[in-house]
Amino acid sequence: MNEIPILRVEGYSKHFELHEQGKIIPSSCDVNLNVYSGRLTALIGPTGAGKSTVLKGIYRTYLSTSGRLLYRTVSGHEVDLAQADEHSILELRRTEIGFVTQFLHALPRQATEDVVAQPLFQKGMGRSEARDIAHKMLAAMNLPERLWGISPATFSGGEKQRVNLARGLVSHPRLLLLDEPTASLDPKTTERVVRLIEDLKNDGVAMLAIFLHPDLVERMADDVVELEPPLSIEKVLKEIA
Repeated sequence: MNEIPILRVEGYSKHFELHEQGKIIPSSCDVNLNVYSGRLTALIGPTGAGKSTVLKGIYRTYLSTSGRLLYRTVSGHEVDLAQADEHSILELRRTEIGFVTQFLHALPRQATEDVVAQPLFQKGMGRSEARDIAHKMLAAMNLPERLWGISPATFSGGEKQRVNLARGLVSHPRLLLLDEPTASLDPKTTERVVRLIEDLKNDGVAMLAIFLHPDLVERMADDVVELEPPLSIEKVLKEIA
């Protein structure tokens, strides 16, 4: 493949330090991968291999222990997400990088339609237009219209995940990170989400994803990167058990 990747992960590692116990918990270790526009790269590997940690490092929820996370912006500049200042990271989240996590985080008492429309509000879109787009995405997620105007705080796990997906997909980011996006969904909604992801991929969105089910990896991934757990992870877990 001759295309320049939108993201290059080089030697990424992350460990967590338990200060009170004086121990270090290794997570991701020496991860290397490329992500391309219009392609989906799937991360696979056993529990403890640090798959979610890689995504959180790219989104800068976690600070890297070592390595480089080289993102090519829409203007063609290459930014090391591991070293960029907070303002730059927040701006990239607002304009170019999206993340669908396993759990929905939203302001209390905020209506579901506004939770989904929030990325569009942040881009300066008018509230009416943004809500119209949010409504279409919520309908695509098969979330009942009666729920759109109330807070998702009391929703079921599957309903919250639909809201989470709608918010992550609505802004059409250049790079989309997906952490088990279909884990809490019924088969019908999963199929809808698969079609939406395929549409975004066809529109040129680059994706790095973790899927719970191997059949989704086989069906959707253009590239697969397998992570291995750090060599000392089992020893460390036994010591702190």
